[in-house]
Amino acid sequence: MDFYMRLPRNGKEFVLFMAIVSLVSVNIIAPLITCFEVGFHLRTWALALSVLPFIWLSVIALVLLTYKPAARLTKKIIAKDDSFNAHIIVNILCTVLMMSVVLTVVGTWIGSQQISLDPITHFFYKWPRNFAISFAVELLVAQPIARFVMLKLHQIKGK
Repeated sequence: MDFYMRLPRNGKEFVLFMAIVSLVSVNIIAPLITCFEVGFHLRTWALALSVLPFIWLSVIALVLLTYKPAARLTKKIIAKDDSFNAHIIVNILCTVLMMSVVLTVVGTWIGSQQISLDPITHFFYKWPRNFAISFAVELLVAQPIARFVMLKLHQIKGK
């Protein structure tokens, strides 16, 4: 029942779900990672906010590219009769794993507004932190908000 009530059922609901998750995630994760990189200052936060539209577009593109591979990987890890929460946690883990690898490099290029080898050479120092922040935000903030909106939407449609 949770699958049916808390997840998108059609294309329009998927777009709404993805918009909620991506907007919440990008508005928390990108500024937070930037502040860890440069320092926690209001100026740093403002600079991060100025590049958010570009990061958001790259996140949308990556979600669309990693959606099916993450679903396949999730199916290999968990059994079909596992709980809703198990499915969600493993799917978030797989999606964030794939996206954080790419965004650790591409996000740095977008944020610094230049393409360099720096994010590649420092990848193994920065990626674990970026992955942990992204996984926590997705698991504890963005996904629960989007699933709550889906639940309420389906409850309203059911009446």
